[in-house]
Amino acid sequence: MQDQFSRLRMLLGEDGISRLRNSRVAVFGLGGVGSYAVEALARSGIGALDLIDPDVYTLTNLNRQLFATARTLGRPKAEVAAERVLEINPACRVTPRREYYLPDTASLFDFSRVDYIVDAVDTVTAKLLMAQKAQEAGTRIISAMGTGNKLDPSLLKVGDISETAVCPLARIMRSECRKRGIRQLKVVWSEEPPLRPLPEEAPDSEEHSATGGTRRDTPGSSTFVPAAAGLIIASEVVRDLLRLREET
Repeated sequence: MQDQFSRLRMLLGEDGISRLRNSRVAVFGLGGVGSYAVEALARSGIGALDLIDPDVYTLTNLNRQLFATARTLGRPKAEVAAERVLEINPACRVTPRREYYLPDTASLFDFSRVDYIVDAVDTVTAKLLMAQKAQEAGTRIISAMGTGNKLDPSLLKVGDISETAVCPLARIMRSECRKRGIRQLKVVWSEEPPLRPLPEEAPDSEEHSATGGTRRDTPGSSTFVPAAAGLIIASEVVRDLLRLREET
């Protein structure tokens, strides 16, 4: 008998589908990268998703964030994403959280209760803290490096933070991970040299960061690079979860 996962079952078998259904994934940041990761994870039958983002959708999100539409402008990203997941897979256990991930809120998140963490936030402080806490909890994590100011999704790579090159954010993360004793961190990064935003096109106002505060150097962004990074991340999560279950 066919169901919504029939085609995926042809690749994974019933055991694989069961493993994903019994997995719990936390996605931090529901913007250009995170929204596409959530979509793919929901369509892959992940049984429980924690969706964390404090922000609401704004007009400038429409060009790259999957759940941003004319109807969702002004609405909380976590709430909209949760509704979308349940429209795809009503059996998924979805927990939307409108919270920042910062040093003073990190204790609210128990990483030992999830099987995998997706870091799609945009500040170094949150990324480093998340990687540190994941390492302490023994929970797998994958972190998105910079996808702004880029146009070529074919130059995205997957590997350990120590293997990264070109990406300015990855360069900072490499240095800071060494200082903090973060031994390994799987990341998705781009080897495309970042483009410089045209000054006459840059917005006058500061852009609110998904992890608190404001970001003065607002990057330009295409539709396809963040989307491709999000899909790559979802693929890595699913395949790692399957391998993880086999190992245990």
